[in-house]
Amino acid sequence: MLPVITDNFLEQSVFEDMQNIFMRGDLPWWYRDFTVDHPEEGDYDFQFVHMLYLPENFYQTSDELFDKICKPVIEKISPMSIYRIKANLTTRAPENMGSDFHIDIDNLKNNPEKLKQWTTAIFYINTNNGYTEFEDGTRVESVANRIVNFPANLKHRGTRCTDQKIRIVINFNYFK
Repeated sequence: MLPVITDNFLEQSVFEDMQNIFMRGDLPWWYRDFTVDHPEEGDYDFQFVHMLYLPENFYQTSDELFDKICKPVIEKISPMSIYRIKANLTTRAPENMGSDFHIDIDNLKNNPEKLKQWTTAIFYINTNNGYTEFEDGTRVESVANRIVNFPANLKHRGTRCTDQKIRIVINFNYFK
């Protein structure tokens, strides 16, 4: 199954409320000195993350943030189970540098049959010239209020933008 792209995913007013939370600068972000599972060399191999939901640690961001950020998307994708919801913020770079190709649900990487039953969705908070790329070369441009859904076993990577200060996406990993 190929990635499915949906533009104008949320009602505009709902999306603008969500986007303002991310863009106004008062959401707490945590620095990670890597972008994928393992650190690699490079000046741009870092990102900022905000974990919104992590069931294995029984973690959920504040109810207020969860309701404003996650709930509108969850209501539309209708998951049976959620593995993780995580926001990623990368900063501008001199070129569209990409992370390593990866899958998001690492604990299933050795069980391909189970992994392909899960779905990954990437929701784009701001428009920029960064993109999501799949191993087959398919690219999904970062367009505000766009979502791309794909089987969790498809390797993908994010790239930094060069035309905005930041690129923000939210990853939803779920069982349909």
